[in-house]
Amino acid sequence: MRIELQTLELRTRHAFHIARMQAPSIRRTVWVRVIDDDGAEGWGEAPTSTPYYGETPETARAALRQVSGLVAETAGKVRGGADVRSLGTRTERAGGSHADRERAIPPGPVESAVAAALAGQPMARAGLSAALHDLLGKRAGAPVWDLWGLDPAAAPRSSFTIGLDAPEAMGERAAEASAYPVIKIKVGTEKDEETLAAIRAARPDATLLVDANTAWTLQGAMDRLPMLEAYRVALIEQPLHPDDDQGWLPLRRASPIPIVADESCLTTADVRRLAGRVDGINIKLAKCGSLTEARQMAETARQHDMIVMLGCMVESTLGIAAGVQVAPLADYCDLDGAALLKEDPFIGPGLEGDGTLRFNAEPGLGVERRRDPATPGA
Repeated sequence: MRIELQTLELRTRHAFHIARMQAPSIRRTVWVRVIDDDGAEGWGEAPTSTPYYGETPETARAALRQVSGLVAETAGKVRGGADVRSLGTRTERAGGSHADRERAIPPGPVESAVAAALAGQPMARAGLSAALHDLLGKRAGAPVWDLWGLDPAAAPRSSFTIGLDAPEAMGERAAEASAYPVIKIKVGTEKDEETLAAIRAARPDATLLVDANTAWTLQGAMDRLPMLEAYRVALIEQPLHPDDDQGWLPLRRASPIPIVADESCLTTADVRRLAGRVDGINIKLAKCGSLTEARQMAETARQHDMIVMLGCMVESTLGIAAGVQVAPLADYCDLDGAALLKEDPFIGPGLEGDGTLRFNAEPGLGVERRRDPATPGA
């Protein structure tokens, strides 16, 4: 078994700015291929286009090369009978209740070893985790979601995100996304009210979520609550800086709108830390590092009666397909990363035109390379 890596360039249809970062013109992501001795392949994506978390294609590739020997040791665990226990994955159909479907299984030896070897490199680890699960699903002849006993019908529709821009431009993009019933709006500037006014005028019917990406102070968030309520905002994502642990509880107590932590919540340990301080958490594979960890985060959040949101980075269909496998565990999905792209090098699970999630019937993640990909690689 060996690992092959390729850096791909992704371009968005529109500039996708957020409060703490101006969008780069080109985003670079790493295509991870785990290839067994008989030629069977598992694919994953390490979406290293977000410098906030400190990973780059170069660091991801270097880290993944260092664990190539460890990956080779997994060959016997996924070859032949597809030992699902090696990745902390179950094959039996889960029970009918919501709680039964979300009863996570602890990481198996492969996931545990990879987590230790790639500590501090969650994006690289997420790409490898997805590739191993893809290979395992192909060996078992079933989609990953089916190996987990999940029901695609339980998955919510995905929101569509409008990046920061002039309020009029954001309103126009919201109108263009008229088929999506849920719109997520990037906020965090002095023009937040103008932005909400423009988008609400363009989409009076939409469920609106706002994402401040750490831009507000506690007082700034408090001051905005009446305005957010007036524009019928349904959820507020990451209003505070990740270091502001003291601000969450007073904000939650004051807010009539649910508060969800994103940048403040990376792993299961953070879910436990934030329980009682926020209403919910946003899980991203690129933050938590693996599909198994994502499942554990969802289970832990449920134990604390927290909202579960499933998000993504700007990434290709390959990365989104891994997230789709987890989507039945979520209350909200924001898996539009590939829908924002001008050109996508892969085809597979993702979003329909109205935000409905498209699941794979094919084994593994169900992703293929486009026959004539327009996205250049390096």
